[in-house]
Amino acid sequence: MKTLFKHTALAAMIGLSTQAMSTQAMSTQALASLAYVSNEKDNTLSIIDTETQAVVETIDVGARPRGILLSKDYTKLYICASDDDTVQVLDLATRKIVDTLPSGEDPEQFSLHPNNRHLYIANEDDAIVTVVDVETKDVLAQIDVGIEPEGMAVSPDGKWAVNTSETTSMLHWINTETFEIEKNIVVGQRPRHVEFSKDSKIAWASAEIGGTVHIIDVDNLEQIHEMSFKVPGVNQDRVQPVGIELTSDGKYAFVALGPSNHVAVVDAKTYEVLDYLLVGSRVWQLDLDKNEKHLYTTNGVSGDVSVIDVEDLKVIKSIKVGRYPWGVVIDPTS
Repeated sequence: MKTLFKHTALAAMIGLSTQAMSTQAMSTQALASLAYVSNEKDNTLSIIDTETQAVVETIDVGARPRGILLSKDYTKLYICASDDDTVQVLDLATRKIVDTLPSGEDPEQFSLHPNNRHLYIANEDDAIVTVVDVETKDVLAQIDVGIEPEGMAVSPDGKWAVNTSETTSMLHWINTETFEIEKNIVVGQRPRHVEFSKDSKIAWASAEIGGTVHIIDVDNLEQIHEMSFKVPGVNQDRVQPVGIELTSDGKYAFVALGPSNHVAVVDAKTYEVLDYLLVGSRVWQLDLDKNEKHLYTTNGVSGDVSVIDVEDLKVIKSIKVGRYPWGVVIDPTS
């Protein structure tokens, strides 16, 4: 009887242990896919579990965080702490700030080269682009560009870095081998953001005050199309394109239209506007989750993140975050 009792007790303990491990695994899975949101006025990051679509943690960071991006190995998050004149490095495993990088004054947006080392930073106050090696922390170059540089993008093939200068209304095309500008392309007023297609063949550039998006043929460095937007019931001066996100299958482009409080859904092949989706107030930046089933938008004035079902093209959720959410990135490895 004692032997039977021991075996029964052992089996029960194994069962409880297995159940606990299963519960822990489910909990880990539920928290695995994370979106990071920079809150410009709170000096914080909100972390959203994309499974539950809820904020699971808020982290204090530097002053006026705006642009954020992930390292290519998805171990670090880089943060433009604009009013601290620095780039902070967040370790994603510990969720702690572990380092800072030289950035020049007032960094707002930046982009990381595919080599995972060269970080291109737009310095709005100094009219330069600073290039930093994130491993050695050396400043590799400071490149003179137009007045009020803001947007920054590096092509997926690593050949080009593009900076947008707001007051000059130009896209500056920087050769990433020489750190020299090879061409300037005039676009609409106050260009804000550049997004490359996955094959690096096409670049999309938004012009906030111009109310336009400019399509650039990268091989020839020439504009091939210009888009404008008309949101029903919204004054035209409130239609201000900012962030752009492209689906990897080349089907859709999503364009954040700022204080119009709408996201434009665009056929990425024909450049036809298919729909306008109502989101929160002053929609700014966007990012797709790892399966591209949901699009997350930061809405600065309403202080929330809208979740869009990509298949149905419908807004399905609003998630309250900090004050004036600016950037959003989602870890695709989780």
